[in-house]
Amino acid sequence: MDSNYFAHETAVIDPGCKIGNGTKIWHFSHIMTGCTIGDSCNIGQNVVVSPDVVLGNNVKVQNNVSIYTGVICEDDVFLGPSMVFTNVINPRSAVNRKSEYARTLVKRGATIGANATIVCGITLGEFSFIGAGAVVIRDVPSFALVVGNPSKHIGWMSEFGHRLNFNDKGLAVCPESNVKYQLREGKVDKLS
Repeated sequence: MDSNYFAHETAVIDPGCKIGNGTKIWHFSHIMTGCTIGDSCNIGQNVVVSPDVVLGNNVKVQNNVSIYTGVICEDDVFLGPSMVFTNVINPRSAVNRKSEYARTLVKRGATIGANATIVCGITLGEFSFIGAGAVVIRDVPSFALVVGNPSKHIGWMSEFGHRLNFNDKGLAVCPESNVKYQLREGKVDKLS
């Protein structure tokens, strides 16, 4: 293992995982064999990263998150406190379904709010924003804002995390970055 990362003395780092430069792993977290964690990640307190999980660069994992086998997070993903991933559609204690783990893809820049639940086998689009406590059961488009149980698409967010208000021509501007966005046929594209 590369030692160009920080791990608190209470963290458990199993052999055979890959951890990138500048990553920080905090109290009571468990990093399991076979996972890959990119550069400059922050793994909060009491986090489990299971075998074969892939975290890109600059992923922020808040306290009390379990990232199960089958989850892939691209760069710049934010996983809020106590949010939940699943990895089997129909779990039963008496039935071994380890061969049925479903893949969940969290694309670049996505945010998952505190206490949200992500049901396995879906894709969260780039810069999508999952509201706190949402239960997500289907794919979420890029830049979409979803809330509720089951989650409902209620709007669009900029890369900087601001609600986008589209005019009658389907144009919106992020108030922080001044970047322009186009809404066309249920899809948002960044223009500048």
